[in-house]
Amino acid sequence: MSDEQNIEEQPENIKPPPTNDSGETVEGNLFSSEENKIVAEESQSQILNPQPSTSDMEVHHHGHVHENKKWKEYLFQFFMLFLAVFCGFLAEYQLEHKIETDREKQFIQSLVNDINADTARIKVIINQRNIREQRLDSLSFLMNNDTPVVVTNIIYYYAALAARSLAFRFIPNDGTMQQLKNSGAFRLIRKRSVADSIASYDVRVRSFLRHAETEEDLILDYRRAAALIFDALVFDRLLDQDANVRMPNENPRLLDYSKEALHTWNYQMFSMKSLNKGNRRDMKLLFQQAANLLNTLKTEYHLE
Repeated sequence: MSDEQNIEEQPENIKPPPTNDSGETVEGNLFSSEENKIVAEESQSQILNPQPSTSDMEVHHHGHVHENKKWKEYLFQFFMLFLAVFCGFLAEYQLEHKIETDREKQFIQSLVNDINADTARIKVIINQRNIREQRLDSLSFLMNNDTPVVVTNIIYYYAALAARSLAFRFIPNDGTMQQLKNSGAFRLIRKRSVADSIASYDVRVRSFLRHAETEEDLILDYRRAAALIFDALVFDRLLDQDANVRMPNENPRLLDYSKEALHTWNYQMFSMKSLNKGNRRDMKLLFQQAANLLNTLKTEYHLE
């Protein structure tokens, strides 16, 4: 087979080996000497000056910039925290202030209701004491008359009423006052003038109640003196089922009493009339003070 035929039968993808200028085949390095020189220089440069990969590179920040940024962040966070706490304190203070203000108004309104009830009762008592004074004067006059036996029905009737005190007994409506003093709620009343007026009214009420106890003791002494003059069985017949005193239709008989017994009875009667006038005067003063306190409370708290 000739050489030309061998060449033609070789596959097209097989390239002939490189040859030099003399036509000789070059084995080994496929690049030219210049290219090899360039590649060698680049390899040596990479060995002497290695370049770190991007993934291995670390990002460094300047120290003063980082510290400055953190200081500002801390200051801002502190300010925001302080603002949150302060706003919470203000909200809680306002809520507590509103609650105490509402409680104060509730106590004042309740106190106004109690004083209104007191003034209504005081009016009734003053009227009853006026009636009591007239009855005591009439009883004293009839008992010291020359002929008391003629009108003993009226004498027994007035004598029975003289020993009773329920009609002019004063029991204050002090539920709110006691709650203010015992529970410490008196501090809720922030206006000094109002607190002083309430305290002054309470003092006068307590003083009057002590005088009322004196009157009860005096009535007890009167009953002892009356037992020597009046028949207790007659008193018993004068009471109805509801313990109301009725005037007898007949003239019941008085006991055989001495001048000393009448003198003792007259002294007790005088004491009762004098104390009745004094208590009526005190009730008028108490009524006036209650009216002034009501006016103060309604004005200061804008109540109707």
